[in-house]
Amino acid sequence: MARIVYSMLTSLDGYIAGPDGDIGLPVPETELHQHFNDMMRQASVVLAGRRMYEMMRFWDSPDRETGATEVERDFAGAWRETPKIVFSATLRQVGPNARLVNDDAQATVRSLKAGTEGLIILGGADLAAGLARAGLIDEYRLYMHPIVLGGGKPYFQSGLSLALKPLGTESLAQGVTLLRYAPAG
Repeated sequence: MARIVYSMLTSLDGYIAGPDGDIGLPVPETELHQHFNDMMRQASVVLAGRRMYEMMRFWDSPDRETGATEVERDFAGAWRETPKIVFSATLRQVGPNARLVNDDAQATVRSLKAGTEGLIILGGADLAAGLARAGLIDEYRLYMHPIVLGGGKPYFQSGLSLALKPLGTESLAQGVTLLRYAPAG
């Protein structure tokens, strides 16, 4: 059975994007980027909502193979190699190595989790909130940048109530602190 990890960069005040929808967080530099590359290479599958998937499609571009730094080329390769499941009621098609699901996300993820080994990476706050309510997330990873956005899109959706137990912390490059939690149940 796979483990589902909800993993996002956040501000100190808990936002994954600022009030205007822009990410507003510093771009990962080489050392931090390599951490995310390593995690992507460990993933069996990536789960994403529409907005997260559309943002990450940047890595599908052939330009990422030649015009980027070595660490970015490595991430682009890992992204393209990792199967993706995109949950959206509005998209009609998705790119390479991706499957579109526009109905019951919880049932799809429950089946995927039972039939997959390894790590499943989850990105996107709205999708994560529904899966958290269903008890399908095994770990929460908050990569906290030393920046305050003052509002915007929160890592945890408003109204979501969870009891969590700490799994550990880690200091990373760029002043980022990784906070890891699991459901307390």
